[in-house]
Amino acid sequence: MSLLYGKDFRPPWPLRSGHIQTMLSSSGVRRLLLPAAAKTVSQGAEPVVVDGGNGVRLSGAYTAQTSRPEPRGLAVLFHGWEGSVDSTYVLQTGSRLLADGWDIFRLNFRDHGDSHGLNEALFHSCQLDEVVHALGDIARRWPARPLVLAGFSLGGNFALRVAMHTSLVGIPLSYVLAVCPIIDPAVGLFSLEESAPWFYQAYFMRKWRHSLLTKQKAFPEHQYFEMSEMKQHLRGLTEALVLRHTDFKSLQQYLDGYSVAGDIMQAMQIPATILTARDDPVIPVRSFEQLELPPNIELDIAPYGGHCGFIRDFGMTSFTDDYIAGRFNAVADSRE
Repeated sequence: MSLLYGKDFRPPWPLRSGHIQTMLSSSGVRRLLLPAAAKTVSQGAEPVVVDGGNGVRLSGAYTAQTSRPEPRGLAVLFHGWEGSVDSTYVLQTGSRLLADGWDIFRLNFRDHGDSHGLNEALFHSCQLDEVVHALGDIARRWPARPLVLAGFSLGGNFALRVAMHTSLVGIPLSYVLAVCPIIDPAVGLFSLEESAPWFYQAYFMRKWRHSLLTKQKAFPEHQYFEMSEMKQHLRGLTEALVLRHTDFKSLQQYLDGYSVAGDIMQAMQIPATILTARDDPVIPVRSFEQLELPPNIELDIAPYGGHCGFIRDFGMTSFTDDYIAGRFNAVADSRE
């Protein structure tokens, strides 16, 4: 089967609206309308806690494929900010890959899903070492090869950064694919505040505040925030928590700490693909257009898709399932 490209995604009207695509991507409507086959990865999944190093524990879920005598390999999936291993897009992608013969590991970042009680320190986006260490633990415990990785939004940003470190620590990662990854966090923050419609920031802030309150309940002896800080908008609350809970001296320093903008990804040693949409209302396309990438990184900008949407039709299935599966399968086939 030939590989799909962003230009091949041509949804019907009105699904050509980036806002509709984005809103549908994580909506309850989509979860209700998805066919049962899009949720099979959760059936019989094994809840797992993996080692993040230095006493850090991260939760996840492992599902072994049953459609082939031997798995094609192990596919690891990273969710987006305030998502989880049970986010609709993670379940849908995982179920498709499972049907194609991949073993699946879905990883929760710190303080995502139901993992707030596992670690006392608060999540932030520069906690890369623990995710790299966790991937190493996953690779050791589930040795199916090739090992491939896909991430969405902030998970795509983590996936790209992890991929630049795996060769340094001996993790045998073969390929990485990032869907609508955060490129320059400062630009993304500005976009959510100034350019994107108000309801995007409201959506993320509602989920983030709920997550922070859950964390506080898990560790009542530890004060994570002042209630006055919880009333601030995205920039203000981010800055308050960065200065309170990290060693970064400023918000800008923190945002630069997880940027993959400019020529940063020149360090990538393995093949990679970045898929985004020109109409993404959350991450401006200019962040992708200004990247300085090595030949082994494929940048694919689709005309439509919104932020991690790529909803194909009113059945709520996603173009990204076939897109990711095609590239992962090609990696596996090249090893045979």
